Amino acid sequence: MTTSPQPKTRRRLLVAGVVVAVLAGIALDTTVVETGSEHDTRVQAFNPDAYGTETFPAIREAILAKAVPATELAPAVLADPKAAVAKYGTASTTGAIFAVSFTATVGNGKSGIYGLTVEGLPADIKLRIQTGPAINDTVLRDAPGTIEFGAFKNQIEYQDAGAAINRAMKAAVLDGIDTANLTGKTIEVTGAFRMGGNPKNWFITPAALVVK
Repeated sequence: MTTSPQPKTRRRLLVAGVVVAVLAGIALDTTVVETGSEHDTRVQAFNPDAYGTETFPAIREAILAKAVPATELAPAVLADPKAAVAKYGTASTTGAIFAVSFTATVGNGKSGIYGLTVEGLPADIKLRIQTGPAINDTVLRDAPGTIEFGAFKNQIEYQDAGAAINRAMKAAVLDGIDTANLTGKTIEVTGAFRMGGNPKNWFITPAALVVK
């Protein structure tokens, strides 16, 4: 005579069945994410330095393509800043940006910022260049006119992108140069500056720099 399972045994079997069913459901609803894959949240998080390294070469090419000789740009800026912006500049909410090229003699410097003398440039123009160690402003980010705030999650990412582009420029352009001892040397520069309230004040961030 066969004896039916006792109540406790039946309960155990029932609980075990429910557990197996739940585990099976969890397995079906679970996605395995490989480290480094496109679904890895660590990959999806914004990496400023990777962005800067990837983006700077195209920014440099854009500045090289748009650069105007300083001796051509200066008279235009002094004569009619608005017309100069329309002809040569890139619009920006914090001041139009100009790409410019020149050969200069480097004057005295402090904290990596040097005064420059360019033959044929009007004396009214105060020309300076920043060479680090700190590279400030977001001129390089804004110079092409194609990198927009809407492409980033928030203002922090947008600012981080600008700072990372500056670091990428420094690594690619300036790190091989003795920027602490440029006084008296001749340099060839292509770079950009933001025209604020004073069109006579040009503070250059380089995109390319060669010491002659």
